[in-house]
Amino acid sequence: MSVSAARFAAVPPSDTGTAEPEWAKWLDRQGPWARPRFDVEVLVVLAAHPDDEVLGASGMMSAAIAAGVHVVTVCLSDGAGSHPGSPTMSPPQLAARRHLELDTAAAILGLDPPRWCGLPDGSLEQREDDMAVIVGALLDEHRGSRVGLLSVWAHDGHPDHEAVGRCAQTIGAQRNVPVWMYPVWMWHWACPGDPAIPWDRLRAHPLAEGVLGVKRAAVRAFASQIRPLSPAPEDQAVLSAHMLSHLLRDREFVFE
Repeated sequence: MSVSAARFAAVPPSDTGTAEPEWAKWLDRQGPWARPRFDVEVLVVLAAHPDDEVLGASGMMSAAIAAGVHVVTVCLSDGAGSHPGSPTMSPPQLAARRHLELDTAAAILGLDPPRWCGLPDGSLEQREDDMAVIVGALLDEHRGSRVGLLSVWAHDGHPDHEAVGRCAQTIGAQRNVPVWMYPVWMWHWACPGDPAIPWDRLRAHPLAEGVLGVKRAAVRAFASQIRPLSPAPEDQAVLSAHMLSHLLRDREFVFE
């Protein structure tokens, strides 16, 4: 288990973690933050689960599209593991629902339909070779173009997130492709100023009110994650209000 995964396990999603006002105050004190620049023609956005890219990078993807960048979103897992033991939905039913939710969110954001890879949720650490083949094939589709990778962070605390991040780093190094990484769960388990986090490589992308409104609408498409499936304990929401407060702030962050 990685250090960040151990921290995530010690602060489960049911805990409040670091409160958003504490993050906001600290982030303001560290500013002004440099902005990321996606100086590419094609941006391939990698998510471990259907919602990662929308939660962590909606505004950055919208800005890239507005700048004329072709954005390709890729969901590596089937998303079937978010509610283990659910009495309401079987894993295949949940995967189908999450696929539909992601397509709906992408349409709200003006994205092309996401590439859906369907690898097993919760087991991406064992499928890094398969992910490398998938991502390599996607890059091959855009030979001759300046391509970049925007991936969930390789130290985000969730094993699936970290596996996808490592894959992006490996492929980026092999192909001399720039890689940016957006954190999702880090905001929940980490503390401001944590010396293990490379804050010097963090960049901030501000979100105008209209862009943030569209992002909020896209996030609402993930009903299976932000609302309980049923009153059963196994069916409770994965993304609590305090977790969403980190991801629906007026700026997004990415590691360069």
